[in-house]
Amino acid sequence: MYRVSLLKQRFEYRVIIMELIKKIKQTEAQAQEIIKQAKADAAAQTEQDRENQLEALAQAEQERKKAAEAAVAAAEKEGLVEIENLKAQAGKQRQQLREKTDGKMAKAAAKVVNYLGSH
Repeated sequence: MYRVSLLKQRFEYRVIIMELIKKIKQTEAQAQEIIKQAKADAAAQTEQDRENQLEALAQAEQERKKAAEAAVAAAEKEGLVEIENLKAQAGKQRQQLREKTDGKMAKAAAKVVNYLGSH
């Protein structure tokens, strides 16, 4: 009986050991799956981050282009205003020059007519 009890006990230990080995293998498989999933998640996150960065760069480029276009438009507008101001200033200067020279031309023409009439 003692011997049967020992055999029964050994058999129970073997069953327990087999169950523990089975659980260890399951745990290892779960750990491998967790590692595999973590790697996949990390790769997906890296790809998402890269896409977000590319999108941010594209948006920054669009904003830079808009800012450059706005600066060019503002410069053109300022240039047109400056051209109009310069034209107005040149017109005033021409008018002032005419006013100065009209009187002098009339006097010079009178002197030429007098000179030619006296000779």
